[in-house]
This record gives sequence, C-alpha cells and structure tokens, in this order.
Amino acid sequence: MMTEKKEENIDEKYRRLLHILAAPGKGAVAFSGGVDSSFLCHAAVAALGTGAIAITIVSPMLPKSEIQGARLIAGKLGIEHVLIEEATLDEEVAANPKERCYFCKKREFGTILAAAKERGIPTVWDGSNLDDLGDYRPGLQALEELHIQSPLREAGLTKADIRELSRRFDLPTWDKPAFACLASRIPYGERIDTEKLARIEKAEDTLRAWGFRQFRVRAHEQIARIEVAPEERRRFFDEAMLDRISQAIKSYGFLYVAFELEGYAMGNMNRVFQKQEG
Repeated sequence: MMTEKKEENIDEKYRRLLHILAAPGKGAVAFSGGVDSSFLCHAAVAALGTGAIAITIVSPMLPKSEIQGARLIAGKLGIEHVLIEEATLDEEVAANPKERCYFCKKREFGTILAAAKERGIPTVWDGSNLDDLGDYRPGLQALEELHIQSPLREAGLTKADIRELSRRFDLPTWDKPAFACLASRIPYGERIDTEKLARIEKAEDTLRAWGFRQFRVRAHEQIARIEVAPEERRRFFDEAMLDRISQAIKSYGFLYVAFELEGYAMGNMNRVFQKQEG
C-alpha cells in the first residue's frame, strides 16, 4: 500500500535554508527592502554573521520610501549595506518590451555581481520564492544566465512560509504589502522615463498618506488608474476623499484619474498576455 509523503514543515525548510547560505562561507543579498529579501538578509546573518552583506541598487525604479525602509531594516539586522546609484535607464528597459524585466535584471544583477566580487564575495542571492514560478517573470531567466542563486526557492519556501518565519523573528516586514518596481505600473510598449516614474511615485505616496496599505497607480499615458486591495475599496465611498485624491494626483501631471472596480491583484499588467494566450 502506497503511503503519502509527509509534508515538510516550515522549520525543516528554514534549517535547509541556513545550510544553503552557510555553504559558500560568504554571500551578498540583492536587497530591495521587501518581505523576501529582508527575510533572506536575516537568514544570511544567522548563517554567516559578518560574512553576509546586502546590496541595493538605487534607481528611478525604486521609490525613495523603499530605499529608506531598506536602510532601516539593514540597520536593525546589523548587516553591512552597500548602496549603488544608477540614475539612468538602459534603452532596452526604457523601451518597455514585454521582456523588460529580463533586461533590467541582467543589468542590475550584473552590477551587484561586480560589486560583490570587488569585496571578495563570489556568491549573490536573490529573494525569489517558490510561488514566483507561477507568474510571468522573464527576470528569472537573467538570474539563471548570471548564475544568481535563489536560496529561498531552493529551500522550498513559499511566500506564506516567509511571512510566518518573519513574524516569528520579529521582522518589521512580515506583514508588509507586496511591492514591485515602479516600471510595473506602465503598460508594456509604452515608453518609460524618469518623469513618468516620478509622477507614479508621487501618486502612490498620496495613497500611502491617506492610509491605504496595498495599492498601485497604473499609468496609461495621461490616465492614472488606481488599484487598492479589494477590502480597502469601500474607503473610496467618500466624496471629499475622492476629490482630494484626484486633485493631488492630477497636480503631478495626469489629466484623468480612474479607479479599478475589482481592486488590486498581483500581475494585473500581465492580463494582456493571458488574453492573447486564451
């Protein structure tokens, strides 16, 4: 009689993660300040102590609030934090093809690899988890080509596992809303520039200031399309709030402000591919 394979528990996955991280003796985490990379920094310090460092690319794609958050988390964890300024966008990224993420990751992780090697660190880790295999993520190909390791995925950790372990270890990011770079707010094929990214950043700062937690402002040329978590939509049934948010966002350069009735869902900008494939 065939017996069912026992499901591996979260503690076993974490022990495997520490073993993976300890193996090279030194390692650098590609650090954005998000849930996954923050947890990976914590685990890297647990496995390697001062043998682990965090490297953050400071670019127009990442809001200032995320950079500041990354600085605070690195300080809390006691990990050496290297920040690398990239003020411009590559033409391949600015053109915004559907493979944009591939070109962006190829450049950014190439820069991180070079910075790590300058410090005598041969191994770079990214924060991809097991769930990331289920969405359209061309950037994963770039990581494979550059031989970037994904220890969270290798250890079999899901997003839920990472949040639970982060909560156990009292990491401030354990319940942080999902985040992606600002370029993901612009439809594929529409050119990206620093001015558009700045408008989106300001618009999202406005929603954050109003107390929204999970949101996106998608930019369709001169239209700002707001997405908030489904459970937060009811807050928009307030005429004064609608007016003030609309006026603020229009002041950043948008002509129209629209609202996604179904609310935020991860990968909304990839629906065009799903429709074509369907």
